[in-house]
Amino acid sequence: MGTQRHAGDAVPAGACDSHIHIFSRDFMPRDGFVEDADVAAYRRVQASIGTQRAVVVTPRVHGTDNAVTLDAIRRFGIANARGIAVVRPDVTDAELATLHEGGIRGIRFTLYTPKNAVVGFDMVEPLARRVAELGWHVQLHWTAAQIVEHAALLERLPSTIVFDHRARLPLPDGATHAAFATVRRLAESGRAWIKLSGPYLDSAQGPGARYADVAPTARAWVAAVPDRLVWGSDWPHVTETHKPEDPMLMDLLDEWTQDAAVRRRILVENAARLYGFDG
Repeated sequence: MGTQRHAGDAVPAGACDSHIHIFSRDFMPRDGFVEDADVAAYRRVQASIGTQRAVVVTPRVHGTDNAVTLDAIRRFGIANARGIAVVRPDVTDAELATLHEGGIRGIRFTLYTPKNAVVGFDMVEPLARRVAELGWHVQLHWTAAQIVEHAALLERLPSTIVFDHRARLPLPDGATHAAFATVRRLAESGRAWIKLSGPYLDSAQGPGARYADVAPTARAWVAAVPDRLVWGSDWPHVTETHKPEDPMLMDLLDEWTQDAAVRRRILVENAARLYGFDG
C-alpha cells in the first residue's frame, strides 16, 4: 500500500480522507481485529495519497464502544481529525458532550444488514434530534432500497445526513435507481452529503479494472451535487480480500471529477464545512 500517486494534479493542501477505520491492540474487539491498521499504519497511507486530514469511523466490530476512535483522533491531533461514533438511545448527555470534546461530529447507522446491526431504524429519528443540538450529522450506511423505503423518515430528520459509499446505488441501475433522486433532493436542499467512497462495494470488477463499472454513478454525483460531496478511502478495506492500492483510489477521484477545482472542493472545502476543520 505504499505506492505513490502518479495521476492528475498534486493533492491540495488540507485534503481530507473522510472515511477510515482504525484498529488498535490497545482496544481489541472480541473478534474481527485487523492487523496493521493502526494510526501509525494510516500515517503511511497519508504519505502515499497526499492527505492531511482524516475522519475516523468507529469499526462495526466495536459496537457502541468508541474508545478506539477517540484515541485515534487524539493521536492524529484534533486539528486534523474528526470522528463518527456509534451510539444507542441510552447514551447520556454527558457521554455525548465527552464525545464532542473528543472530536466526534456524527453518529453512524450501519443498517444495510439489519440483523447484524447494533442499532435500528427506530433509533434514527430520536438520536438525530439529540445530536442535531450538537451540530452533528447522522451517517447512514443503508442500501439504496432502504433509502427509498425510508424516504419519509429522511425528510423528517432535523440533522444533516451523510450517505455512505455513494448511497450504495446498485449496478446496473446506478443513477437511474430511485434512491438517486431521493438523495439528490436532500443534497440540493442543503440537508445531505454523499461520500465518494467504497467503489468495490457495488462493483462487479476488481481493482485491476479500477472498478470502472462504478465510474458512471460517481460521475453522476459529481455532475449533480459537487458542493455536497466528500471523498473517503474506506481504509483498511475490511470487506475486501483483494485490497486496492490507496493511491489508485485517489486517482479515481481525478477520473471522476476531471476538474482540479471540483476535486479541491471535494477534498478540502466540502470536508472542512462538513466536519468543522479550519480554513
